[in-house]
Amino acid sequence: MAEDDLLKKWLNDELTDAEKEAFRKREDYALNQEIIEKAKHFKASQFSRVDDFESFKSKYQESRTSKSTNWIKPLLRIAAVIVVSLGIYATFFNNDLVEERTLASEKTSISLPDLSQVTLNAETQITYNADDWSSKRQLNLKGEAYFKVAKGKTFDVITEKGTVTVVGTEFNVKARVNYFEVICYEGIVKVSSDSITRQLLAGDTYRIMNDVFSEDKTNAVAPQWTNNRSRFKSVPLKEVIHELERQFNIKVTFKDVNTARLFTGSFSHSHLENALAAITQPMNLNYNISSSNQVLIHGKTD
Repeated sequence: MAEDDLLKKWLNDELTDAEKEAFRKREDYALNQEIIEKAKHFKASQFSRVDDFESFKSKYQESRTSKSTNWIKPLLRIAAVIVVSLGIYATFFNNDLVEERTLASEKTSISLPDLSQVTLNAETQITYNADDWSSKRQLNLKGEAYFKVAKGKTFDVITEKGTVTVVGTEFNVKARVNYFEVICYEGIVKVSSDSITRQLLAGDTYRIMNDVFSEDKTNAVAPQWTNNRSRFKSVPLKEVIHELERQFNIKVTFKDVNTARLFTGSFSHSHLENALAAITQPMNLNYNISSSNQVLIHGKTD
């Protein structure tokens, strides 16, 4: 029987007993078996390492330099398909990374695998590995979220600006562009960002805004946004308006306005015009709303 046909039948598990015996006696049997066995153990993490398969291919070709290589190519193609298929399967079917996100003007509450509770503010995203959760309670946060952590092993919230570490407590993390804030409402929270590390007790606030660090106190027992109200203390108007945009899914532009002015106050998420009035009136500003959810904030004219 031609070598090509015998190899093909072996790969398809179609050899008779006599053919199997003949195939085992071939000098390349051990190498053929090695290709299949190694292909079975490729993982998703190895999928990007082209050198694994290429070096294996080179080894095979070197062993056959004295013979025709026409029949080797089908085997290499089959082995390559096995490698790629197993890698894709591991990537898409064995990936336990969980992602939760909210859109503009949307909030949601979810339970983590240990029954810790997380409430996400508008335009927020968290990701975590469900498979590793029992040994490593860790998630990544972009945006703002309120956590009620079940007691257990260390719980880490990782952001681009810093890391928050707790065991069992209630706290709020806000990680926006140029704005990182952590408020502890119960228990103890450890916060680290660059060289600034603090241990927060209930009522303590940790904030880095535009690269400036500050600490404060609060008497609140939970973040106001979970009750559909955003509250601010000495925050630049620009940051306040960013939050307004997220809560109402609008776009705000300014004319003759100093957006670095500090604002202290709050606005409700239930009605846009009331929210705009709560922000603009204390700062002696006006606003205009267009029909396409565009808002202009400008200084008052005589």
